[in-house]
Amino acid sequence: MNDEIILVDIFDNETGHTDKANAHAKGLLHRAFSVFVVHDGRMLIQKRSRSKYHSGGLWTNACCSHPREGESLADAVPRRMIEELGFSSPVRECFSFVYRHVFDDGLIEYEFDHVFLTDYSGDYAINPDEAEEVKWIAFEELAEDLRTNPEAYTVWFQTAAPEILKQLIEKNKRRV
Repeated sequence: MNDEIILVDIFDNETGHTDKANAHAKGLLHRAFSVFVVHDGRMLIQKRSRSKYHSGGLWTNACCSHPREGESLADAVPRRMIEELGFSSPVRECFSFVYRHVFDDGLIEYEFDHVFLTDYSGDYAINPDEAEEVKWIAFEELAEDLRTNPEAYTVWFQTAAPEILKQLIEKNKRRV
């Protein structure tokens, strides 16, 4: 939690930097990203390691993190994909959103989250410091589980996944 991360305003303009622990302790708005990995009607999701500073044991997108001070999203995304999943794949940014959540332990997640998508079907190697489990899940099955068991998922995933799923399901329908 000692990486210097980028503080931003609500329009994603850089306003400074601080260490990750301070940003989450004080609830400072900072830049983040979420990577969704999909292939053939399924999404790769991870169960966060229980040792994570928040949201341990919850399901979420395959990779999520923060660019470091002075690092672009174009550099940060593949770096973290390799660190968390053991691979990198071309991504495209789909949308972004701002969310704020106060956890039971008092930590505050306040992020300007850039959401990326990649289609990938190769090998992966999860980092046990980041995830305790990964699995492929069908889009429709995930959508239903998000509806019936939202507490099993991270707060940012509950916001981003429905939009990604909507785009992917509509795209698949147009192919038929």
